[in-house]
Amino acid sequence: MDNGNKTILELKNISKTYKTKGSFFGSIGGEVVALNRISLSIYHGEIFGLVGESGSGKTTAGRLIVRLEEPWEGRIYLGGEEITGLKGKELRAYRRKVQMIFQDPYQSLNPQLSIFESVAEPLIIHKIEDGDGRHEHIRNTLKSVGLSPPEEFMSRYPHQLSGGQRQRVAIARAMVLGPEFVVADEPTSMLDASYSAQIFEILLDVREKLKATILFITHNLAAARYLCDRIAVIYRGHLMEVGPADDVIQNPKHPYTQALIDALPKFGDCGEARQYETYLRSERDVSNSMGCPFFIRCSKAHRIRCSKEVPLLKPVGSSHYAACFYAEPGDETGPEDKACFYGT
Repeated sequence: MDNGNKTILELKNISKTYKTKGSFFGSIGGEVVALNRISLSIYHGEIFGLVGESGSGKTTAGRLIVRLEEPWEGRIYLGGEEITGLKGKELRAYRRKVQMIFQDPYQSLNPQLSIFESVAEPLIIHKIEDGDGRHEHIRNTLKSVGLSPPEEFMSRYPHQLSGGQRQRVAIARAMVLGPEFVVADEPTSMLDASYSAQIFEILLDVREKLKATILFITHNLAAARYLCDRIAVIYRGHLMEVGPADDVIQNPKHPYTQALIDALPKFGDCGEARQYETYLRSERDVSNSMGCPFFIRCSKAHRIRCSKEVPLLKPVGSSHYAACFYAEPGDETGPEDKACFYGT
């Protein structure tokens, strides 16, 4: 899925499975597949959106990239160099290049550390600057995320800040090292719309000033469209669709993506907005289905082929791919009316 741009991060056939414990009454534990042979290329300088519902595996992908967890299978590359299995000094050097912004800023910040101490901690760990130089670096970083004047925030503690301010601190903590790649895991899911818009602008500014690449993890297609250059839609650990953000939203090819579009509230002059109606109200009563992971919910599925065969990603447009037997190239929906907007 290379469109000629320079790849900075690549996932090749990544799988991750979790063991579940047995119950108190003696039932045997099983396995939960979080990611199933995921392959992705993310290009230098872009904001790439990974979109899916809760439990789809998108956060697991982010945690694997920052090496908080290890894949069961597959390899991850940064700048062409494999990072799976890194240890010691090599792992520390990698973590200086790759940072993560977590969903809950209150849990990601130590309540016993002041804002200054929280943002300074990565610099101390990586032995970057000291004294006045470090103080000025932190001051400028806080100012760059909208905590201004920074002197008013340095001595405060997380509980003394609003949710939006805490998330800005979490972003500053990730940005203070000047990373090449940032994983932003649902950074606005706990904020209201006005604060979310401000966080989006900060991420755009980070991309511009630091020349950083960002993986934006979200359940919200509307947010991904606003912020991202390209989008990948994931369902139960499988990639369903990948393509330019506008193409995926305006001309979704996979029935699951179409179901997500149907679920988005719309406002403005939408006219007769198309409804795809691809999501079954109740799951199909099937057992041992080895085919498409969306088969049990897909109203368009073929009962035999889709239950037996797993569709692979195939091109359905310029740099646009979908994992569906019945996704065809071409624009079936036509250009979207610019007066119609998708809500959050």
